Amino acid sequence: MGLNESYLSKAQVQRLLGVNAFGLWRAVQEYDGFPQATERPYNPFSQFNGEKEGEEVWDGTQVYLWAARTPQFAQRGAVLKRPLPRGLAPGRWIGPAETVKGPALDWHTALGTIRIVHNDDRRTASAVATALVDAGNPDGVVSVCELFGADSNGPALIACDTAQPAIEYEADWGLVARLAGQVLPWWPELLRLPDLIRAWQPGAESAVVELPANTNEKILRRAAANPALEADSRAAVTDMANDIRNDRITTGVLIDISTTRGTGEDGKPAVMVLAAVPDLSNHPLPPCKDEPAVRTGWQLLATSTLPDAVAALEVAVGRQPGLLPFGALTEVPVRPGTVIERWTRRLALCDPTAAHAVLSQGDTVEAFFTDPLTDMPALRTTDNYGQQVWRFYAPLSLPAGGAELASVVLHHTVWITTSDGLVHPAPCTPNNHLWWGSHDSSPQEAPAVVNALLDDLAAVVDPRHWNAPDGLVALFDQDHKHGTELSRSTLLHARMTPPAVR
Repeated sequence: MGLNESYLSKAQVQRLLGVNAFGLWRAVQEYDGFPQATERPYNPFSQFNGEKEGEEVWDGTQVYLWAARTPQFAQRGAVLKRPLPRGLAPGRWIGPAETVKGPALDWHTALGTIRIVHNDDRRTASAVATALVDAGNPDGVVSVCELFGADSNGPALIACDTAQPAIEYEADWGLVARLAGQVLPWWPELLRLPDLIRAWQPGAESAVVELPANTNEKILRRAAANPALEADSRAAVTDMANDIRNDRITTGVLIDISTTRGTGEDGKPAVMVLAAVPDLSNHPLPPCKDEPAVRTGWQLLATSTLPDAVAALEVAVGRQPGLLPFGALTEVPVRPGTVIERWTRRLALCDPTAAHAVLSQGDTVEAFFTDPLTDMPALRTTDNYGQQVWRFYAPLSLPAGGAELASVVLHHTVWITTSDGLVHPAPCTPNNHLWWGSHDSSPQEAPAVVNALLDDLAAVVDPRHWNAPDGLVALFDQDHKHGTELSRSTLLHARMTPPAVR
């Protein structure tokens, strides 16, 4: 969110100030604080909207605010930044109004009708003001305000006047409340429900509202109600749905309220009335304490073929991938004669599961597979360049069977070869990525994983402890070519190499 940039040509500045070319030149000469002209920023669509490359322009907001505080031009400047008239008459509430950006509340003030749209979408004020002008402004609105987060003084606003519907500027909530003659209503973002805004009246008590479920919660609740899913799976998705609701109430509503209830310049509470509060009668919903059952539930969902399982799994991948039985999504090219092909030769064709459906990301898939040694899903598809690729989830650990790490092969990801002749994608947790080479920072995940597997091939990697020996980090910090193989002895020697003295 933020003010939208608007640039005015010389002719547009003259029209805003009501002067000719000489009058503009004179204003520039007489007023030290007159905004400086600049060169119009590059716009790839300039040839279609009449803009001239290199044209001298002014920041519209700066000019508009300058006019408001300059007596000669105050009546042409920003409405809510002009000096207030003496003997300010109290305003009054007019009622709700419909806009192109949802319901608003209108207030009659000494400056004219001010419309507050309870929406913080970008360009809301400008869109509503422009629509009013296009419709002939039948309600006589002089300024449209939209919500703009909050500061230490309470809610913040962005305003756009119908006199200049393309120019936005910041407005003061307390000033608008003073013009309205009373405290203004404010709704937490997740409780800005159109029907609540339309029904509000001055003096109304705060509405106690059940927080509407968002899309993810609805998906999970639907899956939880599906009797075709296993009981552990229904419990797992219910637990995540409850977590989403608890989180949205706590961080999305209660914290929103606490951070918006600021104080004015006089130290008194901000001139706002809380129009709605969340229903806390069942908050917080209790978490499931049987973590093994929850993990079992997600494992069963991953192997399900039901659409509700796919939808629930997609939510989990984005929210809590650590609950799922697989690691980072990885994609490598189809490369015959490489370590990649050595691995793919053992993949078993299978029917797609929910995990495969999520892994496909909506792409057309040539075939679905499972790694019989790690149970990881894999598939073959084509990338945006038409090249065949393998896409799979990295395992979280490798089967040991008494073998040990024999070497590491670097080929679009990190591969592990074992002493019993097998090859595996290296284990990798969902939110990490195994890389090597000189970058802005040294690789940490890959050397840490290799360090753990050198001691125990079946080690479960822990993303909280990426503490690899400096020698291994230095080895992976080199720009190895794809296909480079690092033997066990090379890795052990690097691990024993002390850090360089600086």
